[in-house]
Parts: sequence; C-alpha cells; structure tokens
Amino acid sequence: MALPFIEIIEETTPDPNLLMWKFADADKEIKNGAVLTVRESQSVLFLNEGQQADVFTAGKYVLETENIPVLTRLKGWKYGFKSPFKADIYFFNTIQFVNLKWGTPVPVLMRDNQFGQVRVRAFGTYNVRIADVGKFFKEYAGTYPRLGIRELELQLRDFIAPKFGEVLAQEGISVVDIAGNISVLNEKIQPSIQPCFTDLGLEVTRFTVTSATLPEEVLKHYDNVTGMNMVPDMNKFTQFNMANAMDKENNRVADAAQQAIALGVMLNQMKPAAQPEPIQQEDVTSRLKKLKGLFDAELITEAEYTTKKEELLRLL
Repeated sequence: MALPFIEIIEETTPDPNLLMWKFADADKEIKNGAVLTVRESQSVLFLNEGQQADVFTAGKYVLETENIPVLTRLKGWKYGFKSPFKADIYFFNTIQFVNLKWGTPVPVLMRDNQFGQVRVRAFGTYNVRIADVGKFFKEYAGTYPRLGIRELELQLRDFIAPKFGEVLAQEGISVVDIAGNISVLNEKIQPSIQPCFTDLGLEVTRFTVTSATLPEEVLKHYDNVTGMNMVPDMNKFTQFNMANAMDKENNRVADAAQQAIALGVMLNQMKPAAQPEPIQQEDVTSRLKKLKGLFDAELITEAEYTTKKEELLRLL
C-alpha cells in the first residue's frame, strides 16, 4: 500500500536550544504543489540525493517548478517535476543564542613588565546565530537528525581562549590593568574570533569578557600594597599588628612578643637591690653634734647615746 504524499510542510521549533532538526517525513514523498511554511526565526534546507537543493527563509511557498528553480536542476527530479518527489528536509533555528559561556580551560601564559611571565584565567559570554544555513550544514551540522547549541558551545570555546591570549599580548595590557581595559578587550577579541565562526556559517553578535583572574601571588601582593596605602600612621599600624598578634593563639609573632615580655620581667628581677645613697660626711658630723646636745640636756640615756653614736660613726 502506497504511503500518502506530504502536502503540508511546517513545524514550530520543538526546543529553543535546538540549532537544527530533521523534518519527520516517515519516508514519504512530497506532493507536487505541496505548501511549505517557514516561520520567522527559521530557515529550511532541502537535501536531494546528498546535495543541497535550496534554502527557504521566512514565508509561505508552493513547491512547484516555477518556484524552485534549483530543485529542477538537480539529478533525480523525474518527469519534469510534475510528479511527487523525495527530499530530506531540515529546519534551522536562526534566533540569537545568548549568554553562551566561554573560558580558558587552562591559564593563559602572558608576559608582564612587572611580574615577568604570569598565568591568567578569563571567563565571559557571547551571543551567536546561524548566518549561512548552507555553510553551517555543510561545514558543521552534517546529517545529524538533531543538533543543540550546547554541543556547539563546547567546541566554540577552543576558538576563543587562544584569541584572548593573543589580544593581551598584542595590546601590551599588563595583568593589573586587565579589569580597567575590559571594553578594549571586547572590541579587539570579537573581530579576531569572527573568522573562525564565519567558516562554520555563524555570526558572533556580541562578545564579553566578564572577569579575568590573576595569579594568587599577584593578588596577595596587591592586597598588601592596598592595605599599606590605607594606613596613615605606620607606628600605630605596627603597634596595632603587634597587639593583634599577641591576642592570637599559636601565633609565632605572639609567642615571640610574650617571650620578650617574660625575659624583661626576669632581667628586672635579677637586678641587685637598690643601695641607699651614701650620706655625706658633713651630714654625719652635724648629726653627731645634735646627738651630743641631746645627751648633755639629759634627753636620752647614756646607753642610747652610745648606741646611736656608733651607728653614725660607721657611716663615715
């Protein structure tokens, strides 16, 4: 039993992430005079006997000889295109695919005037769309029954990462100035990578570097510099750091500070007791005279006089 002919060819996009999908024809032949409807943001490609026959953009088409001159020139169109014919039909999603991710799989090695050779990581986004359906089918899609943007995205990353390193080198941008030159990088990288996309029938509509990650040692250096620039009084800064370090347990600076304090205390304890200042000879003589006056006035006993006199004489 012969299968019925295809009279209407149209489809809504089944998945917004699809780049291309094959029209399910169940091996049916297309009726002469069949109607093809291509919606906005779609394109349709006819493939006959392995050859591209024609590409249709948005619109409504009646598939007759007068409307499809390319089809009539292909081999295999029997009976002057008056009878049903067989063709593979592929739909393409021609919208912009936005916010695709790219990044450097490994750090990009670049030469920097201040730090020498430095490895930099970068990440960003880009938008892309199919610009040439025939070239995209021939150079990339082939005869996949369905092709999504995610499969393509993974392969496109390999085009972008090397170009990022090239532009950095050509522009002479130092690692610390990358953040301030994002717009320059975007403008330079997009036209640089476009030829790679053009070869696949694609167009990059937007390219963005969202971040560039510097090596840990570079970040640490500039964190220290920034911290020092924020301190107006270096003496207070040093005292603060010492006090802060002493509050932290298991800290070598704290241990050293505490050991220094303990040593100071120990040295103070080891000092000999302070000796009384020597009494001048004139002072002793004066005190002896006063002592004799007290004895003569009978204000002290002879024993008291004798004992005190001996103490004063030992001071001479």
